[in-house]
Amino acid sequence: MSVSVENLDKYYGSQRVLKNVSFNIKGAGVTGFLGPNGAGKSTIMKILSGVISPSSGTAKVNGMDVLQYPGKIKKIIGYLPEQNPLYHDMYVKEYLYMTASIYRVPQKKQAVSKAIEMTGLAPECKKKIGSLSKGYRQRVGLAQNLLHNPDVLILDEPTTGLDPNQIVDIRDLIKTMGKEKTVMLSSHIMQEVEAICDSIIIINHGEIVANETTSALKLSDRVTEIEFLEHADADIFKEAAFVEKSDMTEPGKFTVTGFNSSDIRAELFRWAVANGMTIISMQQKEHHLEDVFRSITKQK
Repeated sequence: MSVSVENLDKYYGSQRVLKNVSFNIKGAGVTGFLGPNGAGKSTIMKILSGVISPSSGTAKVNGMDVLQYPGKIKKIIGYLPEQNPLYHDMYVKEYLYMTASIYRVPQKKQAVSKAIEMTGLAPECKKKIGSLSKGYRQRVGLAQNLLHNPDVLILDEPTTGLDPNQIVDIRDLIKTMGKEKTVMLSSHIMQEVEAICDSIIIINHGEIVANETTSALKLSDRVTEIEFLEHADADIFKEAAFVEKSDMTEPGKFTVTGFNSSDIRAELFRWAVANGMTIISMQQKEHHLEDVFRSITKQK
């Protein structure tokens, strides 16, 4: 299971919406795609799913180029676009059986039953799709994309417009799928991404500006807040080799950053003892993903 993108460009007329985008995703897990509106997230997902073609560069799924092997690619991916296209006049089971036939699933009955069970559609499976709530319609879309047991799932804003309970249900389902499949998830809900994504790719103005594990990205701006009993000058950490940056917020209080945003609390304690300073309080400041996202996407 893998997704590989190399030097991907996309133009709409004279507008360049993707600029030499490259990344690799390997194995099972959930990768979050973040970016402001118009950054290029959906464009990448459409290219990977074969909906549109890139202007240049390559996109591969399981080592196969999406332009050279479009038929094979469609057999191993499931793609749920933001606007979930469904036949509202069809019954849930009827629609899933039809989709299974299109995919030429060998054991349709078992595949449909399994998809219904996985997505929690059993209470609604005998209803027309048009009569379902948006949450259940999203489940139908997910069930549709599980019928052929794809290796890769591409989900574009799968929880948009859902109520809090529905969001939790879909979130749990995506986490479960991520244990066995490569899942790419686009979302504007930062709490959702923090909760379910193993790694995160941030795109801004058509360029990749971050590609890290979720935990590493959250710690990328880590600072330590420290307060001393004694009066301390603004340049007190000037000779401390482990300190990259320090700022005095008020007399005796500082925010201190280590190189590569490392955890420097133990080093700060040893430094304070060696320099006869008394620490009143010391706290490592945790950053929310939203803070990191805003910091990165505002740099351009």
